[in-house]
Amino acid sequence: MTPVMYQQWRRLTFLHWRYPAEVVQALLPAGLTVQTFDGTAWVGLIPFLMVGLRAPRVPALPRLSRFPATNVRTYVRGPDGDTGIWFFSLDAARLPAVLAARAGYGLPYHWSDMAVRVDGGRLVYRGRRRWPGPAGAHCDADVVPGGPVAAGAAEQFLTARFRLYSRFAGRLVAADAQHGPWPLRRGRLGRLDQNLIQAAGLPDPVDEPLVHVSPGVSVRIGLWYPLRT
Repeated sequence: MTPVMYQQWRRLTFLHWRYPAEVVQALLPAGLTVQTFDGTAWVGLIPFLMVGLRAPRVPALPRLSRFPATNVRTYVRGPDGDTGIWFFSLDAARLPAVLAARAGYGLPYHWSDMAVRVDGGRLVYRGRRRWPGPAGAHCDADVVPGGPVAAGAAEQFLTARFRLYSRFAGRLVAADAQHGPWPLRRGRLGRLDQNLIQAAGLPDPVDEPLVHVSPGVSVRIGLWYPLRT
């Protein structure tokens, strides 16, 4: 893979809920099939800090390359049998990054007022969507990291993903991503107030989420390429 973008994902929290497969499948484009693990589909809410965003041979610009972000996603199989991520939404705190991703990749990015900080050992995430709507979409979370956790079958299914899917110019496309294994820790929710999942068209989450925390990884992302459906 020839990378067209370098970035680092830092101070991540993975929040995952079980969903009926048919509910998630109804929101996917033609050509993608929802993947299940332990009998259900899974929807993730992942807030984090983007660092060092840059193109090859171009230095990272401090103001534009470092910002909070949050995505809502699920896990799918493509028409060629490979697996990856489908994003229901992505929020970011830098408008130029949002505009570039929407125009260049067809990804459902939103511009949001966001913050990520460490406070007394807690990871604190704050976010309010600005544009495009729906108005009032938000995500506030306080997470307490715990001890290290081995990457078992569930962790591999939820985090070891190396392909992104999108709809671009009316076609299903994919891009590959390369990064090392996630260093994972257990996590405990101190507070969660969000409606990004509901804003994506999904019903309210049921029960408590599965929580993982990671200091992050460095990532290389390749060009989009079209898929046959």
